Amino acid sequence: MASQHKDTDKTDNIGEKHVRRSISLRFIRHSESQNNQVYRDARRIYKGGTPDFDLHGWTNYVDERRRADPGLSSTGDIQAQKLARYLEPHLKNQASSPVCFIVSPMRRTLLTILPTLEALNKNVSSSSSNNNNNNNNKHADKAADACHVIINGFYFESEGCHTRERVEPGMNAAQINALLSPANTHPTFVGFQSGIERGWYAHGTGPETRAESEERAAKFYLWLVEFLDEQLHTAEEENAHDVFDAGVTLPEEENEIDHDRLGVRTRRRRTTICVGHGDFMSLVLKRIVAGFGHAVEEEGVPHRSAFVHYNTGITELEYFGNGRFLIMSSNQLPHLSSPDDANYVTGGSLKDGWGYLMPSENLLDAEVSIAYADEIQPHVKEQTEAMRSLYLSKKIDSDLPLDDTVKSNVDRDTSNEVTIVVKRGLQVVGCASLDEKTGVLHDVVVRPSARRSQVGESLIEAVMKHAKHSKDIDKLVVQANAGGKDLFEKMGFTTVDDSEENDDEYSSEIIRMECKL
Repeated sequence: MASQHKDTDKTDNIGEKHVRRSISLRFIRHSESQNNQVYRDARRIYKGGTPDFDLHGWTNYVDERRRADPGLSSTGDIQAQKLARYLEPHLKNQASSPVCFIVSPMRRTLLTILPTLEALNKNVSSSSSNNNNNNNNKHADKAADACHVIINGFYFESEGCHTRERVEPGMNAAQINALLSPANTHPTFVGFQSGIERGWYAHGTGPETRAESEERAAKFYLWLVEFLDEQLHTAEEENAHDVFDAGVTLPEEENEIDHDRLGVRTRRRRTTICVGHGDFMSLVLKRIVAGFGHAVEEEGVPHRSAFVHYNTGITELEYFGNGRFLIMSSNQLPHLSSPDDANYVTGGSLKDGWGYLMPSENLLDAEVSIAYADEIQPHVKEQTEAMRSLYLSKKIDSDLPLDDTVKSNVDRDTSNEVTIVVKRGLQVVGCASLDEKTGVLHDVVVRPSARRSQVGESLIEAVMKHAKHSKDIDKLVVQANAGGKDLFEKMGFTTVDDSEENDDEYSSEIIRMECKL
């Protein structure tokens, strides 16, 4: 753990003096659906991902069998039952009541969590549950229920609900209530954009685009954080017994084993469980990990990073308020841990198609952005500083042509300096700094892995284009060593003073080069 600033009062470094209340949060992917099985079988039959892939056969097979809002496969039914047999004792022994379930409106998520809701609510009479929507009895009935179910209309899987790109409305509130009726629970509904009397995707105009999925993930993330913040705020106001600093062990808890997920706890914790879908859960988890700064991918380009979940895989988090999360574990299957359960572990390997989230090289087009030194976004500044530290301070290798710009004086005046950055999505692959008064080009660097492409040329072209719009610059000046000379000559620079030039590709001797604008 990083130490605190040296001037900070020493007592502030003692973590135990601060109370850190948190809510236990879980993300659970649905059981294997009928569509999961269709795609898995199609990939095997038609040799997906191989040179012999039969696209026509694959398409026909999927179109004939895929459903807009499928139920569970036979394997998925067993996974849901095994999940319930784990969650029932776990939640009864370690979670306070009611446990909050935030569930996608899609059929496969509802059927995944239904056995758990039935097990937890089996002692709740249907008459008590039927009064859940009666405002006069709301607090009394929630206390009696073991579950509080929220169907969130923002939490469906990417692409929405469609058959061969024809929109299907999905289930409405009445249909979802009927499906969940064996559990004696009547959920609340949020995020149904056309009203709960219509289907959750009735507002759709076609399959959801990637950009629309990203936008919806931001909405759900914001809704979830607000929901959890309100829980923490209310708990503090009411001095609730189930929201506390779980890092503190009371004397009566000394014999409890922290990693025992089934053992009885002296203090049961407030717990929220989100039951959703592999791809959309990944979009939400990216925002949890990075906040808003790093989460959104370039339009038209799939993820550069993603979270993979098996069917019924569980990710555990702690929420401390104001958007602060700890990820405690990811994609765990405690309910499928015995050797006999191996056949029921599905949906979490590359053979299940997760590789499609990674972009192919031809999609990684570079984009150029320009900002003044004090306007660079924090995540861009972090990457540019790391690149300069890694590559500008090294001796020049023969295959690192842009490492050779002399590292500039860190004390130079940067008030007239702009930074030109070449990015692939959110990843910085090249950068340079230009003094708009003197025309001096500093700290030109391109990541080694990007040098096979035209990133170096794109970077210098952007510098030249920007410099031509400056009233004060009639030429660009750069100090390079031999390894980078070829690139600058290609871009129109000429050597001004080559008295120190050395043919050794590893040389760090300085060459002054200029380019008239």
